[in-house]
Amino acid sequence: MSPVVEEHARARLITDGPLTRPVPVELRYDAADDPRTVHIRLPGGADWAMGRDLLERGLRTPIERGAVSVWPCGRAQLIVELHSADGVEVFQFDIATLIRFLARTRGQAPDSAEPLGKARPATGAPSPSRG
Repeated sequence: MSPVVEEHARARLITDGPLTRPVPVELRYDAADDPRTVHIRLPGGADWAMGRDLLERGLRTPIERGAVSVWPCGRAQLIVELHSADGVEVFQFDIATLIRFLARTRGQAPDSAEPLGKARPATGAPSPSRG
């Protein structure tokens, strides 16, 4: 059984107002569960599952898969946009935090891990909107 990789981090919730606010998030990876998937647990318990490759590619170039869009913002930040039936949430992460987390997941991932098809909310998150 491979160990679970967890990292507690801070992200900034981006709103349409002039202020952003820091929020605690948990980054989680369990190769035994699905070696292609990472989880981002948001305040309130919403858990979003997405392909590791989505975050890795998003560090370099904008990418969208299903209900999740990821893109770099300057040299030090990454934006993660999550779409659900309740609306859109936009979070800004420090790239260094995600690079460290993804490096730790690569150490646990089996060589046969392939990219995941679609990003999706996992337990506790509303279903993504279609449209």
